[in-house]
Amino acid sequence: MPRPVFSAVTTSAFIFIIALCLHPAPGQSSEAKEEQVTVRSASPMAPPFILKDLKGKAVSLKDYRGKVVLLNFTTTWCPYCKKDLPNLKKFHESMRARKDFVLLSIFVNESPKRVGIFAQKNNLPYTVLVDSEALVARNYGVQGVPMKVVVDRNGTIACWQCVSAEDKVKELLKQK
Repeated sequence: MPRPVFSAVTTSAFIFIIALCLHPAPGQSSEAKEEQVTVRSASPMAPPFILKDLKGKAVSLKDYRGKVVLLNFTTTWCPYCKKDLPNLKKFHESMRARKDFVLLSIFVNESPKRVGIFAQKNNLPYTVLVDSEALVARNYGVQGVPMKVVVDRNGTIACWQCVSAEDKVKELLKQK
């Protein structure tokens, strides 16, 4: 079972705050209500981050502006994450020739040493980043792993907790 990054209290508080934001203030017209919903439904910018890869090199999400980015939040201990590895590797291989796509696998609440051993053992061919303190995971609302987020060429979240991140990536790559 995925390990939660947020506590139930934090999650409940977050949902309450979102509900307050979507509820119009007393006396607001229905036009204002519609405008509020429209503004809130726009896709948010992906939270920026800088994490280190397994060689200790700092990697920033900004480095990939102009590319479609698949963020795969994961851990070394998660059975569902391990089960998904062959699919991720196959997808990465099928997209390898694309210069406008990148797969970043972000290991949450893990040590670089442990992630390095895991990546080597599993022969991970894509970029592996370590989010030891789960700061990036929190910014992306990760409550369990695996979780995939697709970021479009403009840095906007195109898909959060994607059912089929691969399909969303392919759809975005068709657009120019």
